[in-house]
Amino acid sequence: MAEPALPRDIVLLVDDSPEALGFLTDALEQSGFSVLIATSGTAALGIVERITPDLILLDAVMPAMDGFETCRRLKANAAVAQVPVIFMTGLTETEHVVHALESGGVDYLSKPINIDELRARIRVHLRNARSTQSARVALDAAGRHLLAVKGDGAIHWSTPQATRLVDAAMGSDDGMEIVVRHIAGWMRDRASAGRDGIISIAHAGRAALQLAFLGAIGPDEYLFRLTAANRRSDDEALRQHFSLTQRESEVLLWIAKGKANRDIGEILGLSARTVNKHLEQIYVKLGVENRASAAVKATHVLHEM
Repeated sequence: MAEPALPRDIVLLVDDSPEALGFLTDALEQSGFSVLIATSGTAALGIVERITPDLILLDAVMPAMDGFETCRRLKANAAVAQVPVIFMTGLTETEHVVHALESGGVDYLSKPINIDELRARIRVHLRNARSTQSARVALDAAGRHLLAVKGDGAIHWSTPQATRLVDAAMGSDDGMEIVVRHIAGWMRDRASAGRDGIISIAHAGRAALQLAFLGAIGPDEYLFRLTAANRRSDDEALRQHFSLTQRESEVLLWIAKGKANRDIGEILGLSARTVNKHLEQIYVKLGVENRASAAVKATHVLHEM
């Protein structure tokens, strides 16, 4: 029985020159890639709405929408924001190279294209992209509250746990927009923002979130860790008052904030069954029979702080 064929990496080739498209398509297909073709920036944007390529080869000089603008628009699409873009250009002046990288490209090749060099660079960037994706999947699975931003404060990526924590702490679905505004301001002033790299964000007149700057992790990519700003002191109060464990106090705190078991599990990285087990112990220690009564008791303690 024949071995099943491995899926081919998909390369989106964007160039307005029929000769270049024909030459590069043949070379890439012979190298084992599947090739999608777009003859304009607009066509490329349409293709990525339906299919996510593994890598994009982009001509810098095209009529109507040039490659730089095309790249910026591609990077604004969350589905392809992490897809590596290699520019192909006859413009070798430093300003054009810088322009290519600033618009979101990871590399550039000078025309006429050397196929051996093209293959080598494609494989390097595909490998790097997969390593980055694997790291993000691992972070997601580990339940880390992390997000990465660009130099202007715009979100580069965020773990699902971080997004849920922001919405829970800020009490709204636009919590991430508020966080972005604070990060953008901090990034602008970070040289004089303080050595600790801590951003505090308030909600309803009370500290809600803290973001700790962890450093740069790539070109124009900066990592932050999120925590609920008041959770440590609130946890401590509940833990001491009711003789709870650390995890029980965290669960009780989110009950007091009106969160359902499923939400609590997602925020804390726990299974629904584990949340229920913690609830059983919480009810015993608080001398109550349901979550509503537990929430009332917890809220009373927190209001006395």
